Amino acid sequence: MTPDSEAALAEAVAGAKGPLRIQGGGTRPIGQAEGEVLSTAGLSGIELYEPGALTLVVRAGTPVAVIEAALAKENQRLPFDPMDHRALLGTKGEPTIGGVVATNASGPRRIQAGACRDSLIGVRYVDGQGAVIKNGGRVMKNVTGYDLVKLLAGSYGTLGVLTEVGFKVLPGIEATATLVLNGLDVTRAVDAMSKALGSPFEISAAAHFPETGQTTLRLEGFEASVTYRMAQLRALLDGFGDMEELHGDASRDLWTATRDVTHFAGAQGDLWRISVKPSDAPDVVKHLPDGARLSLDWGGGMIWVVAPKGADIRAALGGIAGHATCLRGSAPTFHPEPAPVAAISRGLREKFDPRGILNTGLMG
Repeated sequence: MTPDSEAALAEAVAGAKGPLRIQGGGTRPIGQAEGEVLSTAGLSGIELYEPGALTLVVRAGTPVAVIEAALAKENQRLPFDPMDHRALLGTKGEPTIGGVVATNASGPRRIQAGACRDSLIGVRYVDGQGAVIKNGGRVMKNVTGYDLVKLLAGSYGTLGVLTEVGFKVLPGIEATATLVLNGLDVTRAVDAMSKALGSPFEISAAAHFPETGQTTLRLEGFEASVTYRMAQLRALLDGFGDMEELHGDASRDLWTATRDVTHFAGAQGDLWRISVKPSDAPDVVKHLPDGARLSLDWGGGMIWVVAPKGADIRAALGGIAGHATCLRGSAPTFHPEPAPVAAISRGLREKFDPRGILNTGLMG
């Protein structure tokens, strides 16, 4: 089913006789959702864009590329650098903004600008009974109900089917440069990234690639500022060995590839995403199974892992606070929640979707 209006989508949900599998562009098929496909791809278009107010409202099925093109014309951007999963997951189609919000898909800039949910100012969605609900606002001064807006982000379609989303946007970036540190192991790389992120030099992304031994730190802003901060950052990290710089397109291309994890495109094995405190990353890495491939983003706070099939990656966390999401493999998709949190999650799903038809089975 591909409704072309919010009313038609609400009617489809209200009349559903069984589970519905919610889908946008079909580029992020994460989890084991069951049922008939209900696509939001027919709900496309920019509803409101006010560059002067830094606000954008779009229908959920709007392709991300369309949004980015419209923003680029006004030298503006989505703050959170939305990830494109196609290379990593081997999928086709066009990523939609509803899929971005439903998965809270956020790129390397999350460490500076926050996640997708932090840029949301309003949503419209259809709950599990077919009721249309609005929350938040279309401009910053009218925003209310922030908590519910944030709750929908990252709910993977289990609480409602998004039909419209509103964002605060930011001005474009004049210049970008990347400092590359060569030859560091994971522990030294995390130390370097933490030192850089704790500095006043406004690092907008920090990643490490054990397979190449490269640690990358991004600077963005006005040209003169980037030049000054690069010199200061080099001096700060002088004790971490060999350095080189990337500027302009070379820097942008590196971070697009980092955002989309293209270095693991086509890799065989189970695919995992681990979230921990950056300082805990070296301990987690030490306990990963033999043969695992990995890279670190968000200063070490997110670890991408390609593991041998069937490997118990959650065991690598041991007593470390964090969670591991299985994007591809036989393990349950989401990390088991502590009993009190699981009870709250169940209660929320029962309120939003009392018939239990939206992405049934995805959350376990």
